[in-house]
Amino acid sequence: MSDSETAPPAGPRAASAMPQDAPALPAEARKIASGYAFTGPALDLGALLWDGRCHADAPVRVPLSVLGRHGLVAGATGTGKTKTLQLIAEQLSARGVPVFLADIKGDLSGIARPGQRSDRVRERSGEVGQAWAPAGFPAEFLALGGLGHGVPVRATVTSFGPVLLAKALQLNRTQEQSLGLIFHYADTKGLELIDLKDLRAVVAFLTSDEGRAELRDIGGLSGATAGVILRSLTAFEAQGMADFFGEPEFDTADLLRTAEDGRGVVSVLELPAVQEKPLLFSTFLMWLLADLFHDLPEIGDVDKPKLVFFFDEAHLLFHGASRAFLDSITQTVRLIRSKGVGVFFVTQTPKDVPGDVLAQLGNRVQHALRAFTPDDDKALRATVQTFPRSAYDLEELLTGLGTGEAVVTVLGESGAPTPVAATRLRAPESLMGPVDAAELDGAVRASALHDRYAQGVDRESAYERLSAARPQEPAREPEPEPTARRAPRAPRAGEEEPSLVEQVVHSAMFRSLARSVGTQLGREITRSLFGTARRRR
Repeated sequence: MSDSETAPPAGPRAASAMPQDAPALPAEARKIASGYAFTGPALDLGALLWDGRCHADAPVRVPLSVLGRHGLVAGATGTGKTKTLQLIAEQLSARGVPVFLADIKGDLSGIARPGQRSDRVRERSGEVGQAWAPAGFPAEFLALGGLGHGVPVRATVTSFGPVLLAKALQLNRTQEQSLGLIFHYADTKGLELIDLKDLRAVVAFLTSDEGRAELRDIGGLSGATAGVILRSLTAFEAQGMADFFGEPEFDTADLLRTAEDGRGVVSVLELPAVQEKPLLFSTFLMWLLADLFHDLPEIGDVDKPKLVFFFDEAHLLFHGASRAFLDSITQTVRLIRSKGVGVFFVTQTPKDVPGDVLAQLGNRVQHALRAFTPDDDKALRATVQTFPRSAYDLEELLTGLGTGEAVVTVLGESGAPTPVAATRLRAPESLMGPVDAAELDGAVRASALHDRYAQGVDRESAYERLSAARPQEPAREPEPEPTARRAPRAPRAGEEEPSLVEQVVHSAMFRSLARSVGTQLGREITRSLFGTARRRR
């Protein structure tokens, strides 16, 4: 159990941190320390650094109640951002708050196991006044599309929506709008887009002579644009992306669980297997956040958040994003706070985050920056300008911080920002490194989520319904296994292989089917931010 859980969080603890009990601190440092003397429950980040010394009697903390007001963890590679995530996550778990962590490098699985004593840990804990004790925390391991060690996380194409999919496919604004028309048509006709082959089948029909009339009343779809979308989908699948879309779809309510002992479950999404697909995992993380936004009720300000969501490599989400996409991110971040979800963006510099989003991030942990090039120097100056006025020379300080040190400012209990505090951070109490792969696989198989999500299914959806409009063949092929893909019939000798459009639309009964399926089976899906679909659970 974490010492942050056992230590009294209120009056007595706060009183011992008051500056009058720390006469060694200069007046300016005492003023900073007083800004962190909270009376309510708070997480311990570390101890104040002043004039080259670490003052264990001047703790730097963040109130539990303000962690739903979002935050930023930034810094150059190798400065300790991952350990900061681990430190915050384990204290949140100890306080009964579920946590979501995107594990980009694959070294956060250690949060489930007690840490190891070492001279380095002993030295750090002594410097910051930490009563360090090894502790593991309840964890759930997830893997995007089942690639890696974890319970598979999938989304249906319908649920993912056109805006996020367009970002993952790297479509331009016109192509994104056309993709939106395709989704609109499928929604209204009850053609479920479960996986990518469903979407390809619908696009193929809508570019045919018969199908083009279906979209005429809502703007149409050019053959050139549809061709780009089809080619992008083909390339997307060729890169191994098909496994990320399908069923069973992950229910984001599973991120909100607590363990039997009341501690929050830490959901660790392993991403090393998809590191080379940054647009995919960044948009998938946004889908998770948007899905939570759709489903959670409004609760206003709370004593502690329902979930804290750490969005690693955040710059990937914003790079090349359209204005509409950025507006949706801004709106999601602004509104999801009232649903009890705090979001921390993790990146290298604050300038990676658009100003409208950055303005909503009330808690800041800025690790060291490097200034080796003119661009680095520009980023440094821009970062300094994002902080309130400070007693420190921040340009000099930010380039001189060591690993595990950071500049901190958070929202106080009244909602006002605290003074900027150079801080030596505490050591995580869980294992600072990955869990053995065999042990990790065992934990995944023992998970309560494993049976629900491990086996993919391929039920009847748009592809099958459109294919069913073709004339009956004399002999039927055997039904595939649930996860198998239906392979097209091989062409006979001398026969030209039919295109997907021909397979789908060369049937006199097809138009009747396409028009009737909407009234028989479906109604238009309600879509919200990012065009993601509201699920009917």
